[in-house]
Amino acid sequence: MKIPFEKVLDKAEEYKTDISRFLRDMIVIPSESCGEEKVILRIKEEMEKVGFDKVEVDPMGNLLGHIGHGKHIIAMDAHIDTVGIGEKALWEFDPYEGFEDDEVIGGRGASDQEGGMASMVYAGKIIKDLGLEGEYTLVVTGTVQEEDCDGLCWQYIVNEDKIRPEFVVSTEPTSCRIYRGQRGRMEIRVDTHGVSCHGSAPERGDNAIYKMAPILVELRALHENLHYDEFLGKGSLTVSEVFFSSPSRCAVADGCSISIDRRLTNGETWESALQEIRNLPSVRESGAEVSVYKYKRPSFTGLVYPTECFFPTWVLEEKHPVCKTLVDSFKGLFKSAPLVDKWTFSTNGVAIMGRFGIPCIGFGPGHEDQAHAPNEKTWKEELVKAAAMYAVIPSIYVEGYAE
Repeated sequence: MKIPFEKVLDKAEEYKTDISRFLRDMIVIPSESCGEEKVILRIKEEMEKVGFDKVEVDPMGNLLGHIGHGKHIIAMDAHIDTVGIGEKALWEFDPYEGFEDDEVIGGRGASDQEGGMASMVYAGKIIKDLGLEGEYTLVVTGTVQEEDCDGLCWQYIVNEDKIRPEFVVSTEPTSCRIYRGQRGRMEIRVDTHGVSCHGSAPERGDNAIYKMAPILVELRALHENLHYDEFLGKGSLTVSEVFFSSPSRCAVADGCSISIDRRLTNGETWESALQEIRNLPSVRESGAEVSVYKYKRPSFTGLVYPTECFFPTWVLEEKHPVCKTLVDSFKGLFKSAPLVDKWTFSTNGVAIMGRFGIPCIGFGPGHEDQAHAPNEKTWKEELVKAAAMYAVIPSIYVEGYAE
């Protein structure tokens, strides 16, 4: 089948108003992690309206919209949970009411990442309108709890829903570039222990906070010397939280804990990242414990699906058929070569490719620097371009690269 690129672009432009309206409908519904039920139901309504063949919600709360019945299973993913709004005084407009002008839509989730969902749903309509179905089944996923625990939703989809696509397109924001990898990450905890006593005689106790102090200094130095990868860049480490335990303000602390946000580049592993910290002289001297956090917060359905907070690094080779599929789709639509790059932040790809080895590739409307920021916005032109891309990717893959 010859792909009607011009007709796809025309249809995507025709649906710009519908895409914009749908995105604004999602923004107006608060949908922080574990509270996504209402926005899931709104997306389900829109999928059914535009003609998806099957729409269902799994026991975790993930939305699965199907188009077609072919043998090649292709998935496109958008997490539809958002972070909170932070300090509201930093917003120039209401983060949930949002705003819209001729070029931009603003509001929490506009770029990260409900814009990707809006474009995917209308890509489904374009496929239906133009008869682009083929030997594929497209599964459009609206996934939950990503902001809390990226990739957990896909652990459930693969392990429990038994859906294992040939590849997945992540619609996280890429500024309409093609992204083929990201650093992994870990959430690490370090605990020191002491003995409490009255603060008027601290020599009687053993202050756990003082034990942590040299560890903090050595962690800062460790960050500067982490491994560097030519494509993904340098591994990183930062202390993100500090906790203590003490009988009172008038006592020596008997416990101190810190959280570490550790970003893993190519060549670093779960084991090596933990061992680097355990090998620090201050950690050894203090007898500090180094461990990985576990996530076990219930989804909005009440389901608990525990996992360790380890999110593996992944990179798709530039010569991989899936990467070539997206490059061909972009060139066919826009008559120019795309920029192929990587994300700075983490995505559901940590499970899709990092844990399961399913090829993952990124193309999304919106910009990374809008994620988690006040005055978040996205661009209508990019929503339209993304809808066109999502509509042609399955056909390009099936006709050119599928085995």
